[in-house]
Amino acid sequence: MTVTYVIDGAEVTDLDRFWQVIGAAVNGPGGYFGRNLDALADCLHGGYGTPDDGDFVIEWRRHELSRRSLGQEETARTLQRRLARAHPDNRAALQARLDEVRAGRGSTVFDELVRLIEEEAPGVLRLN
Repeated sequence: MTVTYVIDGAEVTDLDRFWQVIGAAVNGPGGYFGRNLDALADCLHGGYGTPDDGDFVIEWRRHELSRRSLGQEETARTLQRRLARAHPDNRAALQARLDEVRAGRGSTVFDELVRLIEEEAPGVLRLN
């Protein structure tokens, strides 16, 4: 039997809030389901609250609200935070990405989350 986890796009106001919302959807209030992209990828492979057989769906309702909240502005903010603590060898690439986002180009945090979920758990994500 397929288990459905619901994310309400109205609750996703920034990336930090996304981690809280998806954690609560899968594992209840205060639950964990990743706090960065690598951790989310691990969680999508099972053992972090989803059924052992992998029969689950993440239904992202009102996802267009999240798309706006996790758009260019939030992407720039997230990249700026990463840049501040990045290894010197990674700073140039992060700065270039930040410059692109500030110019209104490139993928957003929302795009990256959707891409990751679709790659790591094909067929799981339903955008409504």
